[in-house]
Amino acid sequence: MTDARSEMNYRSIFISDVHLGTRAAQAPALLDFLKRADAETYYLVGDIIDFWKVRRGPAWSQSHNDVIQKLLRKSRKGSRIIYIPGNHDEALRDYCGLNFGNIEVRREALFETAAGKKYVVIHGDEFDVVVRYAKWLAFLGDRSYELAQFTNRPLNWVRCKLGFGYWSLSNYLKSRVKTAVNFIGEFESNLAEVARRHDADGVICGHIHHAADRMIGHVHYLNCGDWVESATAIVETHSGELKVLHWGVQSAYDTAVSTEDENLAAAA
Repeated sequence: MTDARSEMNYRSIFISDVHLGTRAAQAPALLDFLKRADAETYYLVGDIIDFWKVRRGPAWSQSHNDVIQKLLRKSRKGSRIIYIPGNHDEALRDYCGLNFGNIEVRREALFETAAGKKYVVIHGDEFDVVVRYAKWLAFLGDRSYELAQFTNRPLNWVRCKLGFGYWSLSNYLKSRVKTAVNFIGEFESNLAEVARRHDADGVICGHIHHAADRMIGHVHYLNCGDWVESATAIVETHSGELKVLHWGVQSAYDTAVSTEDENLAAAA
């Protein structure tokens, strides 16, 4: 995983799980990334807009609009954008196969790197048994995850005041709870099997908010992570190398905290 920001011109960029429309979306961090990073092709690998939350009442700020406008501007300037809807923006799956200018909506995509390696690009919720067979439980899990994220904010406000960095309760729980760890392992194995069935060298996915870059047997497994807590993307260099890029959420969080403090001071 790399944190370097020097090389910001890529052949391809893969982003998933932004969840625009929720308070947890790290839209300022993503906007900062999109301003600095250019690519010939952008793959939006699902859950870019959280329609589950929008239906309950969105938390939609100007930065969420700015992210969409930035992507549309890149499309108008000639970048190709391939949108692969996930389960939170599954309403867009009705438009799979259609093109809107340089924006293509696809159920999945086959991607070939500059080095000739072939990858299946897919959101991955199809291989989540909870989403597939017990959607009510997926909604319940989503609300529980949202509660853990809500707890993150006051906790990190205190940590910031004490001089500590960003820490995620929900990520901590996900990495420690045995069933969650087992779920991630099974999910990754299922996605690796998709690549084998397509006779591809690897798979690029999202859905579980857990960035990864590793080999599963002979399959190269890559997960984009998310822009809710980790602020990660998959980038392809012009030589065909694929890697996880960690942008970080701390600067965006600090901005939100300082803005909140200014608003409180103004109201006092």
